[in-house]
Amino acid sequence: MSEPLIEVKNLKKYFPIRGGVLQRTIGYVKAVDGVSFTINKGETLSLVGESGCGKSTVGRTIIRLYDKTDGDVLFKGIPIHSLKKSELRKLRPKMQMVFQDPFSSLNPRLRIGDAVGEALLDHGLVSKNELRDRVIEALEMCGLASYHIDRYPHEFSGGQRQRIGIARALILDPEFIVLDEPVSSLDVSIQAQIINLLMDLQQQKGLTYLFISHDLSVVEHISTRVAVMYLGNIVEMASRDELFDHPLHPYTQALLSAVPIPDPDLKRERIILEGDIPSPANPPKGCKFHTRCPFAKDICKEQVPEFRDVGGGHYVACHLV
Repeated sequence: MSEPLIEVKNLKKYFPIRGGVLQRTIGYVKAVDGVSFTINKGETLSLVGESGCGKSTVGRTIIRLYDKTDGDVLFKGIPIHSLKKSELRKLRPKMQMVFQDPFSSLNPRLRIGDAVGEALLDHGLVSKNELRDRVIEALEMCGLASYHIDRYPHEFSGGQRQRIGIARALILDPEFIVLDEPVSSLDVSIQAQIINLLMDLQQQKGLTYLFISHDLSVVEHISTRVAVMYLGNIVEMASRDELFDHPLHPYTQALLSAVPIPDPDLKRERIILEGDIPSPANPPKGCKFHTRCPFAKDICKEQVPEFRDVGGGHYVACHLV
């Protein structure tokens, strides 16, 4: 495996809860509460979990759309959150993001050519004379045509808009892209096209992805490694095949039991988790999953499990493994 491109060390991101007449801080939503992992150059690390577990917050904090509360994020050894704004601006083209909603991520008043190309001009990477050719090249790379450059967002389908979002990220020639549920709002047939496009572009350009999703069928197709998040923490991380074939954490097992099987003759035992997800503003003591875990013991209620390697790069945070 190649050297790490991204290193995340005990990353925390808390959002203040304000109340009272003076709007003082009365607590914190612990959206990300001590997350650590690396992403090697050229691989796809997928981050999965239920809505509200902190996946998107991790992605946005890594590329400093959010400032961290604690911890470190290193890009090629450079601490992202320690950079001055001028230094961060120089690094921005190398770290891009494709957002979840292809409809709200595009300005309805901007032509597609302007939306895709404005970052090139903003960073001074091309002259105005070269801009149109660069934009057309990026659009065609993502399966669109040159005549699309003068159209507005409302003239495109959801799949086409997501291709535009990918072109907008690629035009700066990045090394690392955060893909925040890029296919969740698209039809299944369009999802397959976008996923195949992302994989082809990764092969062509040697891109590195953080792929954020709750759709495990998509994750199984695109991932090199998979990390499972629950209530602000990673509870299990392994290679794609190892995690899907041998899930160890009860939460991972429950998630995988919900994945549909294409063969109607095969049946999978469905694991139904009882209870609601605890509030990230007031997480339970010990293992955060113990309130819903069917195997929880007394130790789970008192001690936070260590996130440890159980062999072959398979990490899990569970007292019972």
